[in-house]
This record gives sequence, structure tokens and C-alpha cells, in this order.
Amino acid sequence: MTKEDQMIEEMFNQKGDLTERKKKIVAAAIESFAEKGYSATSTKEIAQKAGVAEGTIFRHYKTKKELLMSIVTPMMIKLMAPIIIKDINKVLNHDHETFEDFVRAMIDNRRKFLKSNLKIIKIFIQEIPFHPELKEQFMEHVGSKVFTRLRQIIEHYQDKGQIIKLPIDTVLRLTGSTIIGYFVTRYAILPNADWDDEVEVDLTIQFLMKGLAPEE
Repeated sequence: MTKEDQMIEEMFNQKGDLTERKKKIVAAAIESFAEKGYSATSTKEIAQKAGVAEGTIFRHYKTKKELLMSIVTPMMIKLMAPIIIKDINKVLNHDHETFEDFVRAMIDNRRKFLKSNLKIIKIFIQEIPFHPELKEQFMEHVGSKVFTRLRQIIEHYQDKGQIIKLPIDTVLRLTGSTIIGYFVTRYAILPNADWDDEVEVDLTIQFLMKGLAPEE
């Protein structure tokens, strides 16, 4: 059993109201949403994968949206958020000598996390632009805690003269969008692309460092 399967099983255990049939529905929905996206997945497909009648899904979940939220909400609040905070603090609380060292450590840390939780993360990445509730959950349980620390770190490296003196939130946005863009392309858009991960990470970091280099 993979770490992600263990996390899904833990979600099942925490949600004591899940019958074996509901577990099959949720597991099938996770597979389908991660593979095809929420909009492109029909409840008929989920029912077939779960081995139940389509009407069975609607006896448990009023809408497909309710089924999606029943997956993401407990994963974010009870399981993912604590793990994300604990895991990312390993990087945030370490005093890296340079901003480049910090970015590299952050990418490596998040890459390992993504590989261990790919299905759920793919669903979240794919759906957060279209469902404001997911964005609100992320900001409430993860974003607000992490972003405060990231702003402090960026200010620290600006004070050391290692990165350009742009507004801190601008540096955060440019850095975050570049790293997230790499992850989305690698794991959601082109998961089977034939590329060298280490080379791509190096190029991503080089791109960032040149763009954020302090003015002479």
C-alpha cells in the first residue's frame, strides 16, 4: 500500500459514516477525477468503476459537486493540511545560506510530497480555479500560515542583497507561479513526458535566479 493509499484509507477510517459501498464510490471518484478532471467525469463512469448503479451515488450524494467536496474537504482539513504544514516547515525553519539553496530545497521538498499524494493533489490543482470553496479551504488551513513565513524569508534574502528589491508579494507571486507551473506541467499536463527532472529543476531555478537577481 502506497502512502497515498494509506492516507485515503485513513480518511475512510476518520469518516465513520462510510459504508463499504460509499468507500468504493469515493475511491472510484478519486481515480476518475485525478485521471480526467471533475468536469470530464460523469457519475455513470464513477458508478461503473465502483461497481454500483448510478442511482446509488445519488442516494449518498445529492450532486457530483457534493461528492467532490466530500473527498477534498476531509483530505484538506484533517489530513493534508497538518502534513503540508509539518513537512514544509522542515524547509521554512532551516537557515539556508542563499535564496537559491532555499528554492532548491523547497522544490525538492514539494516534489517528494507530490509524488506521495499525486491523485489528491491533481484533483486539487485541477479544480481549485473553478471552485472558490477549495481556495478558501486552502487559504484557511494552509496558505495563511505558510505565506506569512514565506514573506519573512523573502525579506531576509532581500536584506542580504541576494534578490531584487521588488514588493515582497510580487517576489512571492513570481517565485510561486514559476515553481507551481513546473509542477503542474510535470505532474498534471505532461505526466509521461520524457524529460530529465533534475535538468528541468536546474533550469527552473536558473530562470528564477536570473529574473530575481538584484539590480547592479
